[in-house]
Amino acid sequence: MARYVLSDDEKNELARVADEYLAAHPVWAPLDDADGIRLEAERLPEGVRRFLVASRGAEDAVIVVANLPLDENLVPTPPSWQVAEKEGAAIREELVLLLIGSVLGDPFGWVNQQNGRLVHDVCPSKGHENSLTSASSQQQLTLHTEDVFHSCRGDYVALMCLRNPDVVGTTVALVESVDIAEPMRQVLHQDRFRFFPDDSHNVVPQHTAENPSALEERPHEVASVLFGPEETPYLRIDADFTSPVPGDAEAERAMNQAVDQLAVAAERVVLSPGEAVFIDNYRAVHGRDTFTPRYDGTDRWLKRTSLVRDLRRTYVRTKSRSRLLG
Repeated sequence: MARYVLSDDEKNELARVADEYLAAHPVWAPLDDADGIRLEAERLPEGVRRFLVASRGAEDAVIVVANLPLDENLVPTPPSWQVAEKEGAAIREELVLLLIGSVLGDPFGWVNQQNGRLVHDVCPSKGHENSLTSASSQQQLTLHTEDVFHSCRGDYVALMCLRNPDVVGTTVALVESVDIAEPMRQVLHQDRFRFFPDDSHNVVPQHTAENPSALEERPHEVASVLFGPEETPYLRIDADFTSPVPGDAEAERAMNQAVDQLAVAAERVVLSPGEAVFIDNYRAVHGRDTFTPRYDGTDRWLKRTSLVRDLRRTYVRTKSRSRLLG
């Protein structure tokens, strides 16, 4: 894991950049202003910029930046992402995440997820305790590739911690940490697997996060679990939303073996307020521990966005210069 801790001077400098930007942009519209935010990222302290550029080049699987500025009077954890969106909760922290993340890649969003917002709120919501979404709490989120179903999924998943009183861990497993037997590895390199949208994506009329449809009713891609460089392959898997092509027992065994070995290799990354983690969505899978929410404004609260190293590939897919996929 690559880690950088801002000095207090660097933290204050970053806070000044954020505050000056917000003062000049009284209407918060990150989707429209993403290019301007990227330009502002050039004003960040040199040390953190050099660290992030080096980490990107080295393809570090887990990158942590600590001692980021947080509002001393942070509002209570919202009861849902819808409330956070309506109230504009923790806009400054969203900007901080985008400023730091923009050094690694370009942020983008999904038309069918959290109303197409560029930055999502991750907080527990009543009635969703056992869902397979970020609004859950008592349901284990198994290791997964973020947005596994889409060929233009992010290169990085970015999570910034605003509040984590219960020391809830993000679980992470690296593809290089597992030693899959060669016959099974060959199977995983073949296009014998189906990848479906997870429950947070409203992808067909009858499917919503509140009323998820069966996997078979959702659009999907057929591809391989392992891909890219043979000696250091990339990974694409989600035990809940990946399945072998129907009738392919060998592919099913290979996938189950990979899932089991990744679970054994998993480590916990516990974020404290003011820390952000950038997980390489090609080299690592991630999940989340269970916890018991209080719904009293003190629960775990993260800001999340996805970053792509080459925004043009999304333009090719959508046939428009849009940062929204769907």
